[in-house]
Amino acid sequence: MTTLAEPDLGNGRNKPIFNNTTGFSTLITVTVLLLAWLAGFASRLFAVIRFESIIHEFDPWFNYRSTAYMVQHGFYNFLNWFDERAWYPLGRIVGGTVYPGLMITSGSIHWLLHALNIPIHIRDICVFLAPVFSGLTAISTYLLTAELWSRGAGLFAACFIAIVPGYSSRSVAGSYDNEGIAIFALQLTYFLWLRSLKTGSVFWSICTAISYFYMVSAWGGYVFIINLIPLHVFALLIMGRFSQRLFVSYSVFYIVGLLLSMQIPFVGFQPIRTSEHMAASGVFALLMAVGALQYLHSLNPKGQWKKLLIVGGLMAAGLVFLMVVFLTYIGVIAPWSGRFYSLWDTAYAKIHIPIIASVSEHQPTTWSSFFFDLHVLVCTFPVGLWYCVKNINDERVFVTLYALSAVYFAGVMVRLMLTLTPVVCVLSGIAFSILLDLLLRDDDLPTAPVEPNDKNLYDKAGKVKKRAPEPTSQADFGLGMNVRSGALIAFMILLMLFSVHCTWATSNAYSSPSIVLASYGNDGSRKILDDFREAYGWLSQNTAEDARIMSWWDYGYQIAGMGNRTTLVDNNTWNNSHIALVGKAMASNETAAYDIMTMLDVDYVLVIFGGAIGYSGDDINKFIWMVRIAEGEHPKDIHEADYFTEKGEYRVDSEASKTMLNCLMYKLSYYRYDSGGSPPGYDRTRGALPGNRGFKLTYLEEAYTTEHWLVRIYRLFEMFITSVPTDSVVYDFLTVLAKRIENFMMIAAGCGSRLS
Repeated sequence: MTTLAEPDLGNGRNKPIFNNTTGFSTLITVTVLLLAWLAGFASRLFAVIRFESIIHEFDPWFNYRSTAYMVQHGFYNFLNWFDERAWYPLGRIVGGTVYPGLMITSGSIHWLLHALNIPIHIRDICVFLAPVFSGLTAISTYLLTAELWSRGAGLFAACFIAIVPGYSSRSVAGSYDNEGIAIFALQLTYFLWLRSLKTGSVFWSICTAISYFYMVSAWGGYVFIINLIPLHVFALLIMGRFSQRLFVSYSVFYIVGLLLSMQIPFVGFQPIRTSEHMAASGVFALLMAVGALQYLHSLNPKGQWKKLLIVGGLMAAGLVFLMVVFLTYIGVIAPWSGRFYSLWDTAYAKIHIPIIASVSEHQPTTWSSFFFDLHVLVCTFPVGLWYCVKNINDERVFVTLYALSAVYFAGVMVRLMLTLTPVVCVLSGIAFSILLDLLLRDDDLPTAPVEPNDKNLYDKAGKVKKRAPEPTSQADFGLGMNVRSGALIAFMILLMLFSVHCTWATSNAYSSPSIVLASYGNDGSRKILDDFREAYGWLSQNTAEDARIMSWWDYGYQIAGMGNRTTLVDNNTWNNSHIALVGKAMASNETAAYDIMTMLDVDYVLVIFGGAIGYSGDDINKFIWMVRIAEGEHPKDIHEADYFTEKGEYRVDSEASKTMLNCLMYKLSYYRYDSGGSPPGYDRTRGALPGNRGFKLTYLEEAYTTEHWLVRIYRLFEMFITSVPTDSVVYDFLTVLAKRIENFMMIAAGCGSRLS
C-alpha cells in the first residue's frame, strides 16, 4: 500500500500530507468542543419541547421582569428603578439590591441582534441564555483542565460538564437565573488565575480581575472565588513556594479586582467592610510582608536574614489576624453573616434563621444526590485528585484546595452541589485521560540482539553465550491485547451509561417548569395542569390594577411577573419581619388574621392547595415553616407546639390540634372542599380527611379557584358587611349586592376603555 505524498519540491524527498499532527490535533479539539456545545444545548431543551418557551421557577421571573424593564427603559433607569409592586408598602430599590450581570448580558445580546436586524423578543433570549452559555462553560472548563494537565483531559472535562446533571439542573432552557452564566465566569476566572500564576504576567492578572468582576456582577457566589484564591496563595506561602510570579499575579489581581468589584451597587464597600472578604485582604498584607523579607534575604542569602524571614513571616501572619479581629470587635468590619454560620453548623439556620432553613435547596445533601447529579464521576474524580497530588505543582495545589473545599460545602447544602460539579468534571477528565492513555499506549517491544558477522557463539572462556529469549507475541508485554480490548469496551460502555443517565436526569428531573405541571395516566397519556398561569391570568384580568395580594413569599415573583399585581412579600426575603407578619396572619385565626390584613391593606389572599391532585409542594406542607418564622418575631402570639398534636405529630385530620384546625391557612385551603376528592373531601397529599369541614368564612369570600383546585384566591369583605352576622339574611343580601356592584364597576371600566 502506497502512502499519499506531496509532489517533490526539489529536495529529493516526498512529505506525507498527513504529517501535520498539530493541525489535526487542533481540528479534533475544535470539533469535540463544538459537539460538546451542541450536546449541552440540545439536552437542555426538553422543557421547551414538551411545554413551550416559558420562564421557569420563581427567581427567574424577577430576573426576566427586570431584564424586560431594562430593555424598555434603559440601563440607568433600571439602576434607579423603584419597584412599587414589591414589598407593599415598603417597595424595593432594584438597582441597589440585585446582581445586574445577568440582565446586562441578556440586554447586550438583545441590542446586538437588533442592531443586526434580527428581531428576537427578549423573553426568548432569556429562555435560551443558559443553554447557550453551557457551551461557553465547556470551553472554559477545557482551558482550565488543559492548563492543569493536558488537552486530552480538557476535552473529557468539557464533554462531562456539558451534560452532567449537577450543572444542567441550574441551566436548562427557561431557568433564567444567575447560575446559568456564573459557572462560566467561575471557570474562566480560575483558568486565568492559573495562567497568570504560571506566567507572572500583569496582562493575565488583569484579565483575571476582569473575569472576576463579571462574576461579581452575576452571582453572590463570587465570595467563593475571593476566598479560594487567597487560600491558594496562603497554602503556597506555607509550602515555601513563594515566587515573583505569585507576588505579581496576586497583587495585581487583588487591587484591580477589588476596585472593579466595588463598582457593583449591590456590593459597594463590602469587600473592605465585611468578614467574608477579609481573607483576601489579610493574604495581600501577608504577601507584601513576605515579599519584603524575601528581598532582604536575597541581599544576604547565607546570613541572619534566613531566620528573620521565617520569624517575620509568622509575626506578620499573626499581626494581620489580630488586626482583623480587633477591627471586627470595634465594628469597623461587619461580623460573619448567618448564611456563613449555616455552612459550618447545619443546625444554625433552623434555630436562628428559619427562613433560610425553609428553602429546600438549603438542606444538607444526601448521598443519593451525589450519584444522581454526578453519576460515575463520583468514583473517578478522587483518582484525578490523587494524580494531581502525586504530581504536585503550584497549579495543582489550587485544584486540590478547590476539590476539598467544594466537597465539604456541597455536603452541607444541596445548592452548593453546583460549585462541586465543575471541579469534579475537571478531575474526572484527568482520570479518564490517564486511563485512555494507558489503554492506547503502544508497548515498547525489546529488540533482538544483533548477531555478529562471525557468528561467534562462544565467549572467551569457551562457553556458549546466553541469548535473550525472543518474545512470542506482543501479549507478553504490558496489558496484553485481550485485556486492552476488554477494558476499552468497558470504558465505552461506562461513558454511554453516563450519557444516558445525564440525558434522563435532565429530561425528567430538571426540565419540568414549576408553573406548568403534567400528570400521566395509566395508558401513558399526558395531561397538562396549568392552574398557576390560570390563576395569575385571572388576577391580571379581574382585579384592580392597584390590588394588593397577600401570599407566602414563594409566589411573590410570579404574581408580580405574570399577574402584574402588588405583593406584600416575595423571594428576595430581605425583610424577615415583614415575612413573619404574613406568616402570623396565616397562622392566626380568621379574626386576628383579618386585623393584620386590614393593617397591611390586603385586597386578596392567594394560597396553594394540592390536596385535590396530590401536589406535595402546597402551602399546608410549607405551613410549619410559616409558623416557625412567625414565632421568631412574635413569640408571645405564635407557638409552634400549638400546631402539633399531643404526640408531637403534624396532622390535618380530626386528631389535629384545635389551633391548627382554626387557623387561616387551614380554612383557606379546605374551604368548600367537602365535595372534592374520592371519598368526598379526601386530601390526597396528606392521605387523610380534613378534621374541620363545612365551616363558613367570616371576613373573606372565595373569589376564584382554578380547575384542579391548585390555586385558591380569596377576597376580603368590606367592613360594613363583616359587621353583620354571617348567618343572617342581611349578610347574604349584602354579599350578593357587593358582588353585583363589583361586576358592574368592572363592566363599566371595560366599556370606558373601549370607548377611549
